[in-house]
Amino acid sequence: MIFLTMIARVADGLPLAASMQEDEQSGRDLQQYQSQAKQLLRKLNAQSPDRCVLEAGDMNFYYFIAHGVCCLSLCEASFPKKMAFGYLEDLHGEFYEQYGKRVATVTRPYTFIEFDTYIQKTKRSYVDSRARRNLSSINTELQDVQRIMVANIEDVLQRGEALSALDTKASNLSSQAKKYRSDAKFLNTRSTYAKVAAAAVVFITLIIYVRFWWLG
Repeated sequence: MIFLTMIARVADGLPLAASMQEDEQSGRDLQQYQSQAKQLLRKLNAQSPDRCVLEAGDMNFYYFIAHGVCCLSLCEASFPKKMAFGYLEDLHGEFYEQYGKRVATVTRPYTFIEFDTYIQKTKRSYVDSRARRNLSSINTELQDVQRIMVANIEDVLQRGEALSALDTKASNLSSQAKKYRSDAKFLNTRSTYAKVAAAAVVFITLIIYVRFWWLG
């Protein structure tokens, strides 16, 4: 289920549109999550990764950034990651088409609150059981959702760790992994050459021995 959706300007975290399930409908108190979402949106900047998953207990925040606009959602942790990002990309495409030229100039929060109608319609299409059974039909550019950065919401909000810093750490780990694979490949190549050289020495020695044996 998708409990909360917010759209904000990345430059200053100004909320532009939002949609939230009522507490009675969701069976949860969503005020804390809404507060966390607003804090998170204020922490984003141009260096933040464009896609990220932030774990919050049995819930996950997902966000997608493009053209200075961030679309964020709160879903159950069991909600498929591919569907979550497909949902956000759909919202972003429609929102930017309608309001993209005005995003940089607005000053009032929730200026585009009427976009809630489209959010509700899109959310129903992704939550519908038939849509969930047909993941392959989602129009998303994601080639491998497993590569999307995953962090913990508490690390980002309470400890003040910037998402850009987390992304840098992830990049460093990826670089180290590539270096390890490169070193391993180099060592394997050296080992292969050594084995070939040893075999060549044995072969040449055998030829010399046979030649002298026949001459003898």
